[in-house]
Amino acid sequence: MDFDLTWMAWTWQTATFFIAIALLLAAMSVWEYARPGGAPRHGLLGLDTTRGDRLFISLLVGAYIHLGWLALTSAPLWGATVVAVAIAILVFRYV
Repeated sequence: MDFDLTWMAWTWQTATFFIAIALLLAAMSVWEYARPGGAPRHGLLGLDTTRGDRLFISLLVGAYIHLGWLALTSAPLWGATVVAVAIAILVFRYV
């Protein structure tokens, strides 16, 4: 079986992004299996969220940060990634 992915025009950055998402989902699955989620947390936004909800919110916010970064600046995306990770930490801590 030959996995020819050249039609997708993958770069190492794109592959790294999707591998990181897959690893995050796998880590969350292992974490949930090892320590079941328990009661949802009532956070800063007034929402009852679980770990999975907070991961989803973090991924959405990160996507919007990167899109805004591309629209508003010509600086490298590493800055957007740093901001997105910092906000993800805040989301997991306070939301």
